[in-house]
Amino acid sequence: MESIVDILFGPYETYSWIQIALEATGVALGLASVFFALYGNILVYPTGIISTGIFVFLLYQFGLYGDMGINAYYFAMSIYGWYNWSKGNSAENELPISWAGNKNNLIGVLILLVSFPLFSLFLEYQTDSTVPWIDGFTTSIFLVGMWFMANKQVENWIYWIIGDLISIPLYHYKGLTLTAIQYVVFLGMAIVGFFVWMREAKTKNEVSYN
Repeated sequence: MESIVDILFGPYETYSWIQIALEATGVALGLASVFFALYGNILVYPTGIISTGIFVFLLYQFGLYGDMGINAYYFAMSIYGWYNWSKGNSAENELPISWAGNKNNLIGVLILLVSFPLFSLFLEYQTDSTVPWIDGFTTSIFLVGMWFMANKQVENWIYWIIGDLISIPLYHYKGLTLTAIQYVVFLGMAIVGFFVWMREAKTKNEVSYN
């Protein structure tokens, strides 16, 4: 009978040391990026850019093309987010943490509803993905989450939480256990992040009305 270690890390016996080192580095920087995001620290972006660049390479090798695409999107949106968060030249001009509002929430839902079938059908018929619809769904969820994150809006954490819950078993199934463990931590951090940003948004709204 296989031990839990064999079940979780058995596939790594067939990986090169470069693949293992890259995954470990991407995981470490990804965790650092989410940690910085919790506190609205702009370092979320440089750490995220390096991590997502690594995962674009790895996910292509492991056939998770949807998540590969979303990491490429993260890479581009991190550049935009880095600019958007830092364009203010004083504390007064700094982009505040806020709620998205009805309009942006509707846009987020529409992006999800349109992108999910498009991504999934593309993955099913144009790639050799073994999990096209799950991969397509997580891709769409994270697409919207990153858009809210770049605009420093609380709702981003809701999308991360949903995507993380799905990604944990998905990455284990595809043999990337370190990444699955990363998403367990991501899930916990996303829950904390939601409450931290919710409190921050409430505080700033109260200040603005005084």
